[in-house]
Amino acid sequence: MGESPVKVMVVDDHPMWRDAVARDLAGAGFEVVATAGDGEQAVRRARAVRPDVLVLDLNLPLKPGVAVCRELVGADPSLRVLVLSASGEHADVLEAVKSGATGYLVKSASTEELLDAVRRTAVGEAVFTPGLAGLVLGEYRRLASGPAQPAPAAPAPRLTERETEVLRLVAKGLSYKQIAERLVISHRTVQNHVQNTLGKLQLHNRVELVRYAIETGLDED
Repeated sequence: MGESPVKVMVVDDHPMWRDAVARDLAGAGFEVVATAGDGEQAVRRARAVRPDVLVLDLNLPLKPGVAVCRELVGADPSLRVLVLSASGEHADVLEAVKSGATGYLVKSASTEELLDAVRRTAVGEAVFTPGLAGLVLGEYRRLASGPAQPAPAAPAPRLTERETEVLRLVAKGLSYKQIAERLVISHRTVQNHVQNTLGKLQLHNRVELVRYAIETGLDED
């Protein structure tokens, strides 16, 4: 199709698992630019190869996965991080997202689910193992309704009507495909609206966009 393959880096301390994931990604057409087996190695190699998507385990030697995520996303907010972890504990999920992860998948996911998650993460979608998306949205709602929250500037006066409509559906947890079907527009058009909205609001990813929408009440009917 003339497009460059998505560059992916895989970080996991188990060599057989790491190699298997890398092999599956390469076989599906992704460009696996690096792998790493510990947190410090992950930071060094990611800075050198600049992947589009980092598939990251949380339980790493030398530097934990959340610290890796926080450090790399802090330096390059365009980096998409998909956590692939054996843990489905709510505390681990929330900590990963707060550290900058775009999505969270447990290792019991199938190969097809992983490949789909990496594809969706690459275009900025927030991808979560079923049941975890609601947890993250619920936590954002809790934070947004807590005390001492500064009032946001304005709901989104610079957004077009369609951009606001797309943002409202994003905040409700719909995927890009579901939004496209709901509004009878193309998947690419939804992506363009989301990217334009991110730029206008000076946000970096869909997770930040969801939080903004919740804080401004756009997720409510």
